[in-house]
Amino acid sequence: AVEADGNVRSLLAAGTEAIAIFGKSWDYQVTKILRTELDENLRMIGDTIRYLKQQGKEVVYDAEHFFDGYKANPDYALATLRAAADAGADCLCICDTNGGTFPNEIFDITKKVVAQFGKTTIGIHCHNDCEMAVANSVMAVQAGATQVQGTINGIGERCGNANLCSIIPDLQLKLGIECIPPQNLANLTNVARAVSDIANMPHNEKAAYVGGDAFAHKGGMHIDAVVKNPISYEHIDPEAVGNSRRMLMSEVAGRSTLLARIKAVDPAIGKDSPETKKIVDRLKQLEHEGYQFEAAESSFELVVRKILGKYKPFFELIEFKVMVNEPAINGMNSSAMIKIRVGDEVEITAAEGDGPVNALDKAVRKALERFYPAIGEIRLTDYKVRVLDSKQASAAKVRVLIESTDHREHWTTIGVSTDVIDASWHALVDSIEYKLVREQERKG
Repeated sequence: AVEADGNVRSLLAAGTEAIAIFGKSWDYQVTKILRTELDENLRMIGDTIRYLKQQGKEVVYDAEHFFDGYKANPDYALATLRAAADAGADCLCICDTNGGTFPNEIFDITKKVVAQFGKTTIGIHCHNDCEMAVANSVMAVQAGATQVQGTINGIGERCGNANLCSIIPDLQLKLGIECIPPQNLANLTNVARAVSDIANMPHNEKAAYVGGDAFAHKGGMHIDAVVKNPISYEHIDPEAVGNSRRMLMSEVAGRSTLLARIKAVDPAIGKDSPETKKIVDRLKQLEHEGYQFEAAESSFELVVRKILGKYKPFFELIEFKVMVNEPAINGMNSSAMIKIRVGDEVEITAAEGDGPVNALDKAVRKALERFYPAIGEIRLTDYKVRVLDSKQASAAKVRVLIESTDHREHWTTIGVSTDVIDASWHALVDSIEYKLVREQERKG
């Protein structure tokens, strides 16, 4: 009996207002996987939903493998929906469980389902095995579906689920279908990054709408056009989804790029200002030394601030030492000692870490957190080292890029040196100082 089923009892014990259950819609799955009769499957669907409705629950019925089932045996696939609808299901969610259905098929089949079961809410649940989960979800809505199942950042089994961070703005900003209040939509990028952090996954900077590169402009002509009129190379206002425009420094970026980055720090600076020439000269010098700011905009901003007199050092390094310990103890194979000065105070601390850079990062945080508690919010998300061609510099050098986040934004900093620890130190310092600059701005 349904009431004795352990899964059903657990669902009810959760105390939620709504319950989602799934059932088989593909006759092949029923006979070969469940190993039961087709009519028995219909009975189980109906009995379970009927019982849950008797308990006062809102019931969402997920029709697993619906699209594969419909293509194999449309009559039976529809019969499973009929069993659920007749039992009182509040929503019939049709699922592309294998992720192999194309948008035109999704549209046609969903339209037929809506025509037959229009009095019941129709939902869509897509997987991304053919890289079409977002497109399929949007097509289903255009065919009449009014509920969309998905996940933040498309996180899910195999190739992932439908990405709500793309679907929501697609529907709301492109099709005019309000899914969430506009003020909530403006939090979308923050939510996407927070979920990446919670899942301990690197955030996809190439992601539509919420990626760091979604509104990043590189070519000089592109940037010049964006500065004059953003819609020339942006399909929406980045702020609508809580993102921001970025002007990348690179070998193909023009003076307009540089000026846009300078004006972000001081709007009063013009292209003919003496400060602009100083920044250009400093940029050329640093590039000759091996720096590339295309992927390290935060370090470039600090360079600009120093030249414009809008920078005050937060601390002074007196010395640091890094040692590699053998054998490693509890996974910690390195230790670092650091001596710094903040104002009139000198702080000496030490820390162990999984590698010299990790130990140095821990030591400098430990030394500074007493003075700047916000440093505790910083998390390093990526660390990259590249050995530079000796033709590009006066000696063999390494370029270190460090990506950081504080759950509100992310930033990348750079260090270049003939020694990887020294290069890492410069990138670490820039990361910390960029965070502290932002904290100052937040507090006014």
